[in-house]
Amino acid sequence: QVQLVDSGGGLVQPGGSLRLSCAASRNILSTYAMGWYRQAPGKQRELVAVISIGGNTNYSDSVKGRFTISRDNAKNTVYLKMDSLKPEDTAVYYCNAARAFMSYWGQGTQVTVSS
Repeated sequence: QVQLVDSGGGLVQPGGSLRLSCAASRNILSTYAMGWYRQAPGKQRELVAVISIGGNTNYSDSVKGRFTISRDNAKNTVYLKMDSLKPEDTAVYYCNAARAFMSYWGQGTQVTVSS
């Protein structure tokens, strides 16, 4: 079993920045692909960014160039740095760890972008 704890959300003005963190209960970052998803009110959950076991990263078109996913294996933590935030980035952000048929989710952290 893996527990993921998401943190770092909050209220930020358009154009601002936030850094989300996802702390894993044990050392899984070298054996699981890690991703960040988000879900806005009335919308489906969507993939925002993913980092593979080998360290390759991919981003949705809507955040490419503004968000950066990274990981610190020694701290069992994955990060999502979000810059140039827009009101449409407002959502609950969830961390995910996936391998084969196993998938684990964090509890989510709210990000609100508003003036």
